[in-house]
Amino acid sequence: MTNSVDEFELSDCIFITGSNTTSSHPIVATRILRAKKKGAKIIVADPRRVHIADLADLYVSHRLGTDVALLNGIMYVILDKGWENRAFIEERTEGFEEFEKVIKDYPPEKVAEITGVAEKDIETIAHWYATAERGSIAYCMGITQHTTGVDNVKTLANLAMLTGHIGREGTGVNPLRGQNNVQGACDMGGLPNVYPGYQPVTQFQIKEKFESAWGAQLSDKVGLTIPEMTSGLLEGSMKAVYIVGENPLLSDPDASHVEEALKRAELVVVQDIFMTPTAELAHVILPAACFAEKDGTVTNTERRVMRTRKALDPPGEAKTDWEIIADLSNRMGYPMDYSSAEEIMREIASLTPSYGGITYERLEGEGLQWPCPTKDHPGTRFLHKDRFVRGKGLFHAIEFKPPAESTDDEFPLWLTTGRLYFHFHTGTMTRKSGALTGEIDEQYVELNPEDASQLGISTGDEILLTSRRGQIRAKALVTDRMKKGEVFASFHFVESNANILTNPAFDPIVKIPEYKVCAVRVEKAAS
Repeated sequence: MTNSVDEFELSDCIFITGSNTTSSHPIVATRILRAKKKGAKIIVADPRRVHIADLADLYVSHRLGTDVALLNGIMYVILDKGWENRAFIEERTEGFEEFEKVIKDYPPEKVAEITGVAEKDIETIAHWYATAERGSIAYCMGITQHTTGVDNVKTLANLAMLTGHIGREGTGVNPLRGQNNVQGACDMGGLPNVYPGYQPVTQFQIKEKFESAWGAQLSDKVGLTIPEMTSGLLEGSMKAVYIVGENPLLSDPDASHVEEALKRAELVVVQDIFMTPTAELAHVILPAACFAEKDGTVTNTERRVMRTRKALDPPGEAKTDWEIIADLSNRMGYPMDYSSAEEIMREIASLTPSYGGITYERLEGEGLQWPCPTKDHPGTRFLHKDRFVRGKGLFHAIEFKPPAESTDDEFPLWLTTGRLYFHFHTGTMTRKSGALTGEIDEQYVELNPEDASQLGISTGDEILLTSRRGQIRAKALVTDRMKKGEVFASFHFVESNANILTNPAFDPIVKIPEYKVCAVRVEKAAS
């Protein structure tokens, strides 16, 4: 997040898109609802009528995969009405002229045809957001999990810069992270192209710094993304995979393809706290400690680094993740002589400028938000106050592109996927809770009443949901949360895993798969 969670309460207008906020981020949602009580306008744009849409001042349901078109249409209106922040554009941005040329091709009437959103609603969003004193954007995986995920995020950045709603309290472009330490994993180099602190592996000086610190020769080549690893296992160019705290057999698209890849591997190592479907395919399982069984830190969605403290000993032979990795490294010939998580944190601070001033002593209490470069720095509540990291913010001229596949007579409906209120991700932890499984413990596919009527399907009926990659059996839930032509399924249930169906096509830049839109058909199952 460019800004802090509490700052939502300072916003006059909050634009939420691709986020089921009350369900997936309830703490964030409470701040948004407090802002609403103070008079803030709440706008929700989501193909599915998620819970927070019922609390919005304006809800629009755009067609799956049409985010760029909708946002470009909003910006067309802002420019047409003269609501843009010219002073901000001239002083703090570049690339505006090329961007403006593209936006001129997205008048509301054209965008309404592409997205299904009424022209008057496009104009209202533009008016409320652009004329607010403090406008804030919140988004989640409904924006990123597309073959145009990068385009979607850049377009949101365009909207914030166009209106000057960035670099101030209560504004910003705020991605809501999907798990408690996703931000921290990325910060620590859990990406194939960077060292900790987003320092590029391709830069000689950065490579030399880490080689000196670690006493090892390092590659300057960008590593593989998850889809590329899957392809590598299938093609035989990659022989082994080490999976830590991940369950790709449920969480990755085209799950049958993933299963085949893992079965072809010469070595699959899984390090996790529970036996997962992925672990059942492993040659070696390394039992890990859970969060309550170890000391360490997490970095949350607002860049806040926080201490975690050991409350009890790990069961059986389980060890903390860093101990397992260090032990393995020592046995493979590279010595790792760490004595504690705190010692590792000191190394992080010494090599990662944005974490340079973070120590365990300073993390007592509520923690610190990076960048925190020195030990006397208070941390950073919001980013881009006086300048962007690159100097001036860059507008991107982005055209709308449709999803990677199309519907047809054989697959006439669109499927989108996501989470349910009572479960988390692949259900590894939540489906072990009797209270949560008592609420829901099987897959329901949400259908619009008109589609259900045409198919002769009622709530509770067994149905078959089929894509170009596979088929699952589940129960139907007829609901007006879905509009005609679109259905929804979650990915919590291994028995009817929605990711058997999803499209492995991915964004060309960051390689995130298109989980949020694929073509399917629905039919009533034989009794």
